[in-house]
Amino acid sequence: MSAHVGGSEDRPFRCADGCAPESKCEALSGAPRRATQRLFAGDHRALARRVCASLTILAATSIGAALAAGCEDGPPPVVPSQPPAAPAYAVPYTVPAVAGAPEGEAVTPQVVAPPSPVLESGPQMNAQAQASYSQGVAAFGNADLKGASAAFRQASLADPKAYRAFYSLGAVEERLGRAGEALIAYQRAFDILPEYTDAMVAYAMLQMGQGATSDADAFLTDKRGRLPKSAAIASALAEVKSLQNDSASAQQFAQEALKLDPSHAPAMLAIARDHWRARRLDLALYALKAILDGFGDANPPRDKNNADAHLLRATILLEQDKRVPAIEAYRRAMELRPDLVLPRVRVATYLLETGGATEALPILQGALRYDAENLAVHLSIGDAHRLMGDYAKAKEEFDWVKRKDGNLAPVYYNLGLLYLFAPSLVGLSAKEQVEAAIAEFVRFKELRSKSDPTDVDDLLGRANLKKAEIDAVAAANAAPTSTPTAAPAATGESAPAGEEPAPEGGDGG
Repeated sequence: MSAHVGGSEDRPFRCADGCAPESKCEALSGAPRRATQRLFAGDHRALARRVCASLTILAATSIGAALAAGCEDGPPPVVPSQPPAAPAYAVPYTVPAVAGAPEGEAVTPQVVAPPSPVLESGPQMNAQAQASYSQGVAAFGNADLKGASAAFRQASLADPKAYRAFYSLGAVEERLGRAGEALIAYQRAFDILPEYTDAMVAYAMLQMGQGATSDADAFLTDKRGRLPKSAAIASALAEVKSLQNDSASAQQFAQEALKLDPSHAPAMLAIARDHWRARRLDLALYALKAILDGFGDANPPRDKNNADAHLLRATILLEQDKRVPAIEAYRRAMELRPDLVLPRVRVATYLLETGGATEALPILQGALRYDAENLAVHLSIGDAHRLMGDYAKAKEEFDWVKRKDGNLAPVYYNLGLLYLFAPSLVGLSAKEQVEAAIAEFVRFKELRSKSDPTDVDDLLGRANLKKAEIDAVAAANAAPTSTPTAAPAATGESAPAGEEPAPEGGDGG
């Protein structure tokens, strides 16, 4: 991979130390990789000492600064563009699973966020609340979000101190698109148990998802003052700072989290995400390797079943056009967290592009169970129906998306394909159908990003050619035809009906 990533001919990106792309830049080659190796190598006990040493290096050297964040001479960190018709991964924090939900069939069921000793000492649910809570966990596992919401709410009513019920209620309400209700539930959870950092992090990340990044920053800064030894709060602050394009602070907070807890996977993931946003992809992948794969028996993986880490690795590999390993990583994320929508969309998109529409459809339908309003999922379901020849269902999906967001370019492209290639659609003549295809493609051209490659001009050419052929056939069929009339018989009498007139001049006899 090239050390210098991104930019253009008229404005090439520079590395964190300001090197021109044509120069040999050590900061983006071996030195930062070795610094990252120092950060993640060794056993857990030694890791804390190496973090402290790395902080000294980071403060003292420009190479360390390049690893940690990028200096002011370099370009601002950027969020990579995503392939069309897929949700952006701008806020790389997935909606939390409910406390107690299994991680997926591929893994021995376990608590996603197991209670720490502090939480175990918190108030325990009474029997009635526990029964409702268990029903909620089961409903969530079956993707019955409304049922889960009702059960968790019932648990919270049965025991107003059931902090985990409030947390899980927040997670479900967030998935149902009720952000206000989710924030209230998260806040109730950490009001009951002031040390409940899971709820605090979920609250702050939802604030960021709503565009209130400054509020999230202020909230976490306040909580960090109250809980200075919380690795979870420091890691969440690292995410906030990274999304504010303050990579130096992001790396610093993540390293402070590792100093508090050398095996804290969210801190390592925050480091990887920040490298990803700043386009230091090789360093991001190296950090992910420490989380997911480790470096041999002496340095085992910190959290090999971390779905977010698999998801980020897949995103980077897809950016690098390494589609097969990217899809494998997306599949792994999907197995670990069936409730995550993005890996389902990416796997299904790959299947649709490789003739696997039949396999893709149930994956996408499963995604709708966790996010019924997801436009990308509905678009892909429509495309699956189109490829399977169920054109009426495809049009229903596309029309639904169009009603939800009339400025979403991909829906016009997909409708254009439907009108152009479907043998026939109910209520439309062949000419009306191809004219509809042309109109959809033209609208797509108006709305699409001009930097995205597309074959829409070729498709418009095919549609116009098809229209011309239909017009030519119609013109030929409408042309008047002359019918020759028979000459009268020589005798002046007309020939009997059904018989040809005798040749003029008789039979020569």
